Amino acid sequence: MTRRAAALCGLFLIVAGCAPVQRGSSDDAPRPGTAVPGLFDASAVYRSMGFLVGGGSLPFVASVSYLRGPTPDSTFALLALSLANQALTFRRNGNEFLAAYRVEAAFRADSGMVPVQQIGRDEEVRVRSFQETLRGDESVIYQQFVTLPPGVYQVQVVVRDRNGPAFARGERVDTAPRFAGRGITRPIAVYEAKGRTHLPAYPALLANPRATLPYGVDTVRFYVEAYGGDRPTPARLVARIVDPGRRELWRDTVTLAGGGGLASGMVAVAPGRLPVGRAAFEAIVPDGSDTTRASFLLSFSNQWVITSFEELLGMLRYFEDQRWVDSLRKAPVDRRSDVWQSFWKATDPVPITPENERLDGYFRRVQQANLRFQNEGEPGWLTDRGEVLITLGEPDEVLDLSNGLDRSGQRVIRWAYTNLRVVLYFTDHGGFNRFRLTPTSRAEYQRALAQVRRSR
Repeated sequence: MTRRAAALCGLFLIVAGCAPVQRGSSDDAPRPGTAVPGLFDASAVYRSMGFLVGGGSLPFVASVSYLRGPTPDSTFALLALSLANQALTFRRNGNEFLAAYRVEAAFRADSGMVPVQQIGRDEEVRVRSFQETLRGDESVIYQQFVTLPPGVYQVQVVVRDRNGPAFARGERVDTAPRFAGRGITRPIAVYEAKGRTHLPAYPALLANPRATLPYGVDTVRFYVEAYGGDRPTPARLVARIVDPGRRELWRDTVTLAGGGGLASGMVAVAPGRLPVGRAAFEAIVPDGSDTTRASFLLSFSNQWVITSFEELLGMLRYFEDQRWVDSLRKAPVDRRSDVWQSFWKATDPVPITPENERLDGYFRRVQQANLRFQNEGEPGWLTDRGEVLITLGEPDEVLDLSNGLDRSGQRVIRWAYTNLRVVLYFTDHGGFNRFRLTPTSRAEYQRALAQVRRSR
């Protein structure tokens, strides 16, 4: 992964742990009543994809991948997890900012309480600027190999902030497979990979724990190993990518390196070749004897999980620069990734940082509106108050007039924006907590919105 691509969409990584290598078209608005849960609850998306997710005050996403160990009765498990800088507590340390965290993991056999394997490691993250401590993308990766007997395990992972009280826990049941004969591993999402030449060694992998990449920018990469057993090791694999409906999106033939019972390869798919959203990478032995697959996600942002082009257009309905939104809407399918990159660069106020602060602020206001105005019979961000909050920001004053009732018996809420010299009134005509801008206030709002957009 190049630093240029990382800076563009926020995937420049700080790697920790003891790994060998460290380091279509649609209407522009969703239908009324349609929520966009992936944006606001990325953990649900990753759980549905089979990842181990830790919530709470120190959220993380983790994956466990498996390779053949030195003997048929041993399996290498690669635990990889990612978290964001902003979830950790940083302290100034000379010319740097330092954060510390601890990873604890246990693999318990399905029938027992005593862990078969345990991990307990303390790690540090060092950054040079305060701005980097605020990063909300996947900025820290921890990975470690352990050796397990094949079997079913309860995998439990805990991450703790060593400079503060924050922690998170995640667990799931997983199976360490037995690689006894001829076959291939489940593909492992990676940023970098160099295969091994003999079974007792670990391959040099830099895992992509969330199997997530920014749309149209970075290359999709998967690492696969093949084993021969008492038969010749497969020398080639058919690699393909399919969408959730099993429609084939991409296919190629991959030549593996190695032999003598062990071969490996890394498959790369160039950016812009795939549509945004969830998909699955499949590795297939040409004779049909084995097929394995792994899910991955192409999203418009590593921080905000938006999983379709139509969803993005709908979510940008209030974005201040509608010229760029129109350019996305009109872009041919084969040009969308290029237009999106241009959109990102043109709207990024601080190009030297990996985030697009303008888009992040916009989506953060969408999230706030969705949470605060969720009792009006439609998603909060689609309400009148949601629209105003997203586009104008927080009001300087909020007042529920006349104890909530005006002379006609309607509830009236007043929002005032001092700098814009505008006062807006929302009325609940039916008594069902559905507040709408009065016609006069709608006109005043449009005037204020035009003023804000001219100033930017």
